[in-house]
Amino acid sequence: MKGYGRIADEGFRYLVASAVALAIDFGLYVGLIRLADVNYLIAAPLGFGCGLATIYLFSVRWVFSYRRVADRRAEFALFAAIGLAGMALNQAIIYAGVQWMPGSYEIAKLMSAGIVFCFNFASRKLLLFTRK
Repeated sequence: MKGYGRIADEGFRYLVASAVALAIDFGLYVGLIRLADVNYLIAAPLGFGCGLATIYLFSVRWVFSYRRVADRRAEFALFAAIGLAGMALNQAIIYAGVQWMPGSYEIAKLMSAGIVFCFNFASRKLLLFTRK
């Protein structure tokens, strides 16, 4: 598959993989808090880390066709850095959305989710999963 068709296919696969990773992240977060009485500030990074590992595994095995970085540790470090940048972007968009639309936490989160999804996909595709 060439050009836009491959990108669309990878985009769809990334969407599916992101949904699975989010389910694992959120499920672990809630499960640790509700079932194991773990503090939410400890549960959040544990869930995020498991979600990050999940999306990475899906990305390298199923989503993307090419891998640019030969060193897998360096690849994962850059992959995680993009994820952290996406998380910072998420926070900024939610903050701005709530400030401009007081009480609209849900709308701000939905706007953020779409923007951050595109940011993460494009950044990972361009920096990690394209030919040099």
